[in-house]
Amino acid sequence: LFSSRLIFGTLYPAYYSYKAVKSKDIKEYVKWMMYWIIFALFTTAETFTDIFLCWFPFYYELKIAFVAWLLSPYTKGSSLLYRKFVHPTLSSKEKEIDDCLLQAKDRSYDALVHFGKRGLNVAATAAVMAASKGQGALSERLRSFSMQDLSSIRGDSSSSTAPPAVPARTSSKQSHPKAARSAAAGTGSSGK
Repeated sequence: LFSSRLIFGTLYPAYYSYKAVKSKDIKEYVKWMMYWIIFALFTTAETFTDIFLCWFPFYYELKIAFVAWLLSPYTKGSSLLYRKFVHPTLSSKEKEIDDCLLQAKDRSYDALVHFGKRGLNVAATAAVMAASKGQGALSERLRSFSMQDLSSIRGDSSSSTAPPAVPARTSSKQSHPKAARSAAAGTGSSGK
C-alpha cells in the first residue's frame, strides 16, 4: 500500500510537474500546484488520522482511492477541493497566517541566536577548562623533567672535579642507586 501511494501520490505527480515546468504551460503549472497544495494538506492530516483511524476497515485502501481521485483528470479532485475549500479559506486568513509566520520566523531567529551564543559560551568554557587542566598536567610533566635534569646536572658537577668512577657490580642488596653512588664515592675518595 505504501509503495502504490508513493508511486501514484508522489512520483507520478512529480514527473508531470517536471513536464509542466519544462513545457512552461501555465495551465499545467496551476493544475499541479493545486495538487501539491492539497497533497501537502492531506499528508499533514494523515499524520493525525493514522493514529485514530488506522483500525477502521479499508482505511488504507480509502486513502489510496482518495489520492487517485485527487489525480484523476476526469474528477479533477485536487482542483475541486482547492477551489471550493482551500483557496477561500487561505484568502480570508492570509493576513493572519503571514503575521504568525513572520512572528515565528523572528522568534526562531532570536532563539537561534540565543542558543548559538549559549552554545559558544559552553564550548569556550569547556575549552578553557580543558586547556587549564591540560596546562596543569603539562606543567607537572615539565616539573618532573626539570627535577631529573637537576639531578643529572648535580651528578655531572661533582664528577667534573673527580675522575669518573665506574660503579662496580654489587650484590642484590646494593642494587639501589644510592648504594651504588655511595660505593663509588667511597672508592673515589680512597684513591686520593
